[in-house]
Amino acid sequence: MEIMKGIRVKDLGLVVDGNLVIADTHVGYEEALNKQGVLIPRFQFKELIDRLKGILEGNRFDKIVVNGDVKHEFGTISETEWRHTLKLLDFLKKYCSEVVLVRGNHDKILGPIAQKRGVRVVDKIVIGDVLVVHGDKMPSKADLDGVKTVVIGHEHPAISLREGSRVETFKCFLKGKFKGKGLIVMPSFNLVQEGTDVLKEKVLSPLLKQNLDEFEVYIVADKVYRFGELRKLR
Repeated sequence: MEIMKGIRVKDLGLVVDGNLVIADTHVGYEEALNKQGVLIPRFQFKELIDRLKGILEGNRFDKIVVNGDVKHEFGTISETEWRHTLKLLDFLKKYCSEVVLVRGNHDKILGPIAQKRGVRVVDKIVIGDVLVVHGDKMPSKADLDGVKTVVIGHEHPAISLREGSRVETFKCFLKGKFKGKGLIVMPSFNLVQEGTDVLKEKVLSPLLKQNLDEFEVYIVADKVYRFGELRKLR
């Protein structure tokens, strides 16, 4: 589905001018939960790779961009993060000419992993007239010069829909405006949690502090569904 001119939603990713953008994989998330005493099986990495195969197989991209928070731990690199992040980078490299990591707020210590595979870590990347930044910080005026669309992650948007007594939460894209530019908010590629219910919870990104009700919702399920403005779902 085309969400903006020249930008297509492909499952939980975006295809922008021959490049694939995904966000917030949070590799090692289950290990962090286990350390906190939350005993869940560590199945995310296999499911992550399987889900990516559905997007990547039969395709070849110029770049694959991971828009922030490729790993989960803030101040260290766990054993699982080392092993699985390297495997993820090796897997992505099979389907593109270059993998680029956009630095997120969880990526304080990402350099050693990226260097091991010769992968660039950047604060932002511009693809044509599209700026890709993580979204935890406000982009500068210079960042926005010549840009028509901004793509962010960080927020992990999701939405809960009710039918009778049944409530189900779905990952979603949000599409709106920021300082006269188009703004697309990407769902998380972390498959353990659905994300932040934007109908109920406070938003995190400074780019989303105004006019959130005017954003359009695109739910990702068996396919992508356009649900209209957020205000109509409240």
